[in-house]
Amino acid sequence: MLPFKLIYSDGYDLNLGDHVFPSVKYKLIHQKCLEEGIATADDFLQPQPAPDEDLLRVHSREWIRKLKLGKLSIQEIMRLEVPYSQQFIRACWLSCGGSTLAAQRALTDGCAFNFGGGFHHAYPDHGEGFCALNDVAVALRRLQADGAICTAMVVDLDVHHGNGTAAIFAGDATVFTLSMHQENNYPYPKPLSDLDVGLLDLTSDTDYLRLLRDALDRAFDSFKKEERMRGTAQPGLIYYLAGADPYRQDQLGGLALTVEGLQERDRIVLDAARSRSIPVAVTFAGGYARNTADTIQIHTNSILAARSCFEGGNNKND
Repeated sequence: MLPFKLIYSDGYDLNLGDHVFPSVKYKLIHQKCLEEGIATADDFLQPQPAPDEDLLRVHSREWIRKLKLGKLSIQEIMRLEVPYSQQFIRACWLSCGGSTLAAQRALTDGCAFNFGGGFHHAYPDHGEGFCALNDVAVALRRLQADGAICTAMVVDLDVHHGNGTAAIFAGDATVFTLSMHQENNYPYPKPLSDLDVGLLDLTSDTDYLRLLRDALDRAFDSFKKEERMRGTAQPGLIYYLAGADPYRQDQLGGLALTVEGLQERDRIVLDAARSRSIPVAVTFAGGYARNTADTIQIHTNSILAARSCFEGGNNKND
């Protein structure tokens, strides 16, 4: 068994057909984990759709109403870039529930994964770039409302800037946002995160990993410097968006990381959390490789990196 839980539902698959967003990847990662003995059935937990009460901590009531009732305008659907359907809506609600469950389990086990989620382009009052609801923001606000955490850090390593997340937490000292992304890529404009690292086109493994280590050090140093204001020297939880799209053969990316480089990226983030005894929840975020099998392998490697990091004692207090 794995030393942490994997959150998955068949409902994560949007069945988009011939679309650049391969939502079938969630099902394929699940199958790969079982077939290759990476995980057993007992390692998986089924999420429930997030209650509207949780969504309303982040999103406007009008946006939730439009999504549920199918009242989106043509322009709003075009901005989402995926076809509207009730299956899509159920997947969005499930992903929010899954990210919340992963965060809750991470507090218990030190780490947890939500296969769906990482929809960081969603704003409080609209969606864009395949993202209708910001599941990570919903999860963090739920845990804060429950008193389970006071502070958090979002480490967003998707190839695209986490614009929705940056906007949601702008001016909020309790959530530190770090986005490391390809600068010359969607979205435009890019609202300021607490720390943004805009990468040059075709940035490869060596430079990327060096910049990542530096960015994490800067993020933790910044958090510690504001201890007096926050009341704590480090976040109560890290939410890590482990996008597969910095991969050199990604259709929507322009960086040049290898499969091996991306797994080393995961190790760096997970080791940073583990060494500081900070629980870490992970969601897979983007991945649009020309060969979907590459995306599946990259995401699966994130689980393997976490297994290596957390085996031999998985509780955050170990």
